[in-house]
Amino acid sequence: MTAQAQDVTELLLSRIRDVPDYPKPGVLFKDITPLLADPAAFTALTDALAGLCSAHGATKIVGLEARGFILAAPVAVRAGLGFIPVRKAGKLPGATLRQAYELEYGTAEIEVHAEDLEAGDRVMVIDDVLATGGTAEASIELIRRAGAEVAGVAVLMELGFLPGRARLEPALNGAPLTALITV
Repeated sequence: MTAQAQDVTELLLSRIRDVPDYPKPGVLFKDITPLLADPAAFTALTDALAGLCSAHGATKIVGLEARGFILAAPVAVRAGLGFIPVRKAGKLPGATLRQAYELEYGTAEIEVHAEDLEAGDRVMVIDDVLATGGTAEASIELIRRAGAEVAGVAVLMELGFLPGRARLEPALNGAPLTALITV
């Protein structure tokens, strides 16, 4: 890791607040709102993610609901790329592609506008946290079903004690997965 990358990592880590027992007892929640409130930290995060988009040849950016929107939209602007929201099912008007995925206790569905992705697009998936990997895996499937290619997945923070990376690796099919911070 370069000295500059180390400085960015330290800045980002210093702006993530630990909230014990949220949303339930025994959970240590990683709150990114102090990072978002700090213009220097938010700019450093946006620049780092935009750099990954450029390095991996992305032509469009997908942001995952909901905090992924907060990160992906300014990255798309900085990188000069289109932003496409992947939403919970039933939130987008018009024709959509929908993908179901497994949760710890049940299933969920996400969707994207069918016309927003097309053959030839190289799509970078951006989210705040990689935990179990279910939403990211489903988004990769949506991107491919739309005929586009996955340029990679980039997250601010990976929860290394959960199986998200192992779950995503087969779906990535060689595309990179980058976490700026692993906790």
